[in-house]
Amino acid sequence: MAALSQIDIARTFREEYGRAVAVLTRSFGDIDAAEEAVQDAFITAIERWPREGPPPSPAGWIITTARNRAIDRLRKDSSRHERHEQAVLLQANDPLDEDESVHDDRLRLIFTCCHPSLATSAQVALTLRLLGGLTTAEIAKAFLVPEVTLAQRLVRAKGKIRDAGIPYRIPEASELPARLIPVLAVLYLIFNEGYAATSGSDLVRGELCAEAIRLTRVLSSELPDEMEVQGLLALMLLSDARRPARVTADGQMILLRDQDRSKWDPVATAEGLRLVQRCVQYNRPGPYQIQAAINATHAIAASTAETNWAQIVTLYDQLLAIQPSPIVALNRAVAVAEVDGPQTALQLIDPLVVDLDRFYLFHAIRADLLRQLGRNEEAAASYSKAMERCENDAERDFLKRRLTELTSRAV
Repeated sequence: MAALSQIDIARTFREEYGRAVAVLTRSFGDIDAAEEAVQDAFITAIERWPREGPPPSPAGWIITTARNRAIDRLRKDSSRHERHEQAVLLQANDPLDEDESVHDDRLRLIFTCCHPSLATSAQVALTLRLLGGLTTAEIAKAFLVPEVTLAQRLVRAKGKIRDAGIPYRIPEASELPARLIPVLAVLYLIFNEGYAATSGSDLVRGELCAEAIRLTRVLSSELPDEMEVQGLLALMLLSDARRPARVTADGQMILLRDQDRSKWDPVATAEGLRLVQRCVQYNRPGPYQIQAAINATHAIAASTAETNWAQIVTLYDQLLAIQPSPIVALNRAVAVAEVDGPQTALQLIDPLVVDLDRFYLFHAIRADLLRQLGRNEEAAASYSKAMERCENDAERDFLKRRLTELTSRAV
């Protein structure tokens, strides 16, 4: 049996951490105790597996070792009440039937991390920490916050779960649709931060995209008949498939219309299209399914000119009907520009300034429409406003290039 390398163990850690924490949280009723036990188990794995080789079931070995380490720690912890300790030990020694419990345990942990009583920032941090196995430093770096701030956020969130008695359970069937909303929103937020980072020097943070897709796959496998989950996974796959074509070798942003579509990932695209087709067959459309269908329309087109923009406008009409928002209206206007021209689109987006004045993309899109209409001075002013509001270096550099091109033509 071949020994595992440190890289192999790190991959196992990322893939199995959430599963092990979920199982141990059920056993011990304490997230912190579960985390400590799982971390201890992986430290032991790092010591043993390269020398002795991997066990037949790495996940099972981690869970069993973690449980045993936790029991040992409880036996030595004199600060716990004896009867409480005995109860925990008895519970921890119950057999773990993975076929019956592990899937439910992961669902319980997902819904606990994304409980609506927690702030969104806490939901994101907990999901990445407990289910994704990302370190505090990795999460802090991804969202550009100090590590100490992120650590405090995690401590407060876990404290609220404990003190408020937030139940570690899967919602009842009647609760599930409403409770899924924050779960999907958190996964989408993680993906979006990876796909188009709100700040920093890089446009894309591939590790966050990959983690969001992995976690959504977990949810998808546990809830295969929830079409919004399948729709979100399709949306992520179809969007992420374009990642290789979205930036130049030196990190400059490339708009969708200018991308080399031969660089789009065909495997991710094909899987995303299959999921969209499955959603269509179920005929229970929701916001993520409709957004996935929009991305599917882009995916099957050979170029921007050959894209079925009228179909995209129709899909945005459906999205606006069930999820009205200024952002959706703005994106719809971009599609309208392709069908009815920039003047019609400009008339649609100008009223949105009340809600979107602080949103840099509003001004960037308006600038592009004005440029197409030959209203260069107004376009330059809008590009400047977009740059003032943009915090991502790659996007700001793109806007600066557009502004420079515009002003150089006027000279």
